[in-house]
Amino acid sequence: MNLNLKNPIAFIDLETTGINVAKDRIVEMCIVKVNPNGGEEVKTFRVNPGMPIPAQSSAIHGITDEDVKNEPLFKEVGKTIAKYLEGCDLAGYNSNRFDFPLLAEEFLRADIDFDMKKRKFVDVQTIFHKMEQRTLVAAYRFYCNKELEGAHGAEADTKATYEVLKSQLDKYDNLENDIDYLSKYSSQNNNVDFAGFIIKDENGIETFNFGKNKGVAVEKVLADQPGYYGWVMNSDFPLYTKKVLTEIKLRGFNK
Repeated sequence: MNLNLKNPIAFIDLETTGINVAKDRIVEMCIVKVNPNGGEEVKTFRVNPGMPIPAQSSAIHGITDEDVKNEPLFKEVGKTIAKYLEGCDLAGYNSNRFDFPLLAEEFLRADIDFDMKKRKFVDVQTIFHKMEQRTLVAAYRFYCNKELEGAHGAEADTKATYEVLKSQLDKYDNLENDIDYLSKYSSQNNNVDFAGFIIKDENGIETFNFGKNKGVAVEKVLADQPGYYGWVMNSDFPLYTKKVLTEIKLRGFNK
């Protein structure tokens, strides 16, 4: 089953220096862009992360400091990537928790205005886990009846993720071939920021999801505890979390 698309959708996989969204960096990024007419384009970017790649990370994806020493920094290719993703919804595997938050951090560090709010996000892993509870290699074997060659390489993983989603649509009659539906179905939470430090409660109110103000409306905390905003901004929170908090604060000034 081919995807029923209103907008192009970009399947993304990142290979990185580690798993800390706030601190780690991209070393390789593959994008499989699928257009509404069914046409597919593949682009892979190697990136110098500007920091050493830990041996344990190289052991997983096979990319070393030597491999990327002459590659551009993200800030040098970020605008090209942003332009390529213009107008696209986004998809990936475990992407809502890792790839998209880390990509958002890279764009912010590079001072590139890439608006995440205008896009739909489809996390194929979430659909898979809700249906079968397995890994990407097992998902590829289960849905596509093939072995995944080159696992943990960005291009192999990205193409496999795209194939798995199409096979999921073939297998499950209750899955709608609609990106709006798949985005909602693959969402596991009501996060306002990617990391889940700010969420929406059952009434749609933005609330803090950590620390002493957990469960308290963000606007109330900002009004009652003026110093709390500064504490967050000066602490080791992801840049995207700080951006969201600032937007809420500025919105309060206009009320």
